[in-house]
Amino acid sequence: MPGPFELIIILVIVLLLFGGKRLKNIGGDLGNAIKGFKKSMKEEPIDKLDEKDDVVEAKIIKEEVQIKQEK
Repeated sequence: MPGPFELIIILVIVLLLFGGKRLKNIGGDLGNAIKGFKKSMKEEPIDKLDEKDDVVEAKIIKEEVQIKQEK
């Protein structure tokens, strides 16, 4: 794990590469993406399967067909 001095050096390098305005835009976009994700997780899905009208019970029946050959 990098110490505080290494973190400061990394922060200065990132700031020099991207610039303050671009980092601010990236942070804002990331924040909006996280807010949208949390909002979508809280919303209930439109097509819920909890309702009994939507659930269909079915059984699979294996049917054996025997063909008699007449001679």
